[in-house]
Amino acid sequence: MIWFFSVLIVLAIGGVAVVLAGHGAPLAPAYDDRPDVRVQADGPLTASDLLNVRFSTALRGYRASEVDMLLARLARELESKDTGTSPEA
Repeated sequence: MIWFFSVLIVLAIGGVAVVLAGHGAPLAPAYDDRPDVRVQADGPLTASDLLNVRFSTALRGYRASEVDMLLARLARELESKDTGTSPEA
């Protein structure tokens, strides 16, 4: 019985050595799953830029509803500034 466990331990150590040496199936390549924040880098921002931007969240991130309300308000103010009217609440 001791021989059986000895063989299992040797096989386990060999398996770990093969994986650490880079042989066998590698891990899947890492990819960035965060959404792209697409805002034009040059030129003035528009109301549609603010309405369409999405931020990635993280542990201890932002409260999304508050950021969305602020972006909507900024978009309304930019629209009113562009059209010359007063912003609606």
